[in-house]
Amino acid sequence: MAARFKANRKGIGQMLRMPGMQAEMLRRAEVIKGVAVGLSPVDAGGPHPGHYRDSWETDSTPRGGRRRDRAVGYVRNTAHYARWVEYGTERVTAHHVLLRAAQLGGRN
Repeated sequence: MAARFKANRKGIGQMLRMPGMQAEMLRRAEVIKGVAVGLSPVDAGGPHPGHYRDSWETDSTPRGGRRRDRAVGYVRNTAHYARWVEYGTERVTAHHVLLRAAQLGGRN
């Protein structure tokens, strides 16, 4: 006789929001942050050398995702010019620091 499984949606939702899941999402965000810091470009001759590299932050919440039904971890850079470093402009080449960090750090 084959085994049967019936998913309990309420239980799965509770599991996705539990403190251990939130802690794991924060741990993964910290790994990605560490890789992003290592990949961050530093303009030694610029007005604020290392500001972009030093502006990485992580956070987590038990109510994230599109439906606000699961624990998530966030990695962000608070430098006002971070989007231009990530995506580039017509004069500056895109560095894709966060993208590359997520690809490399997501393996851990």
